Amino acid sequence: MRLILGSGSPRRLELLASLGVRPDEIIPPRSDETPRKGELPRAYCRRIAREKALALEAEADAVVLCADTTVALGRRILGKPADAGEAAAFLTSLAGRRHNVITAVAVKRGARLWQRDVLSAVKMKRLSDVELNAYLASGEWRGKAGGYGIQGMAGAFIPWIQGSFTAIMGLPVAETATLLQAAGYPVFGTRQ
Repeated sequence: MRLILGSGSPRRLELLASLGVRPDEIIPPRSDETPRKGELPRAYCRRIAREKALALEAEADAVVLCADTTVALGRRILGKPADAGEAAAFLTSLAGRRHNVITAVAVKRGARLWQRDVLSAVKMKRLSDVELNAYLASGEWRGKAGGYGIQGMAGAFIPWIQGSFTAIMGLPVAETATLLQAAGYPVFGTRQ
């Protein structure tokens, strides 16, 4: 049974490896990640993960795994910043406040689709100008929802979380293992 990871994220690949799972193929799907008017963050995240999985063509017995991570400040969706200015605006708006990180996972095999989402609460400390500028200069904000990745330098900005650390990183390991098993993929057994 083949596993196709529909993501170019090195973090998702690392998190899968922590389960002893190596995808046979990595195909980052092309999808429009623009939120719909009035779309709430959790519904948005679920929709994007589902659309990514459905967009990838695979043979009937292959398993396709896709995910999406969204940072939500109230009803506002903070996607991947376009540039350092937008990253600075995101980080400034998150600093000193709690926000939610939602990661939705979609697993497809043939015509069937299994899906879960995980919501985690995160508090970011107030950032000094030195911290903010050093983080922006590092470039770690690139390609990350909300402009930060908890597994890097920004981990020093996060004194408190409630939920799943791996979901905040981009792939909730426990839920992903459950979905893969539901699709018949042998996470903890010998691959056929």
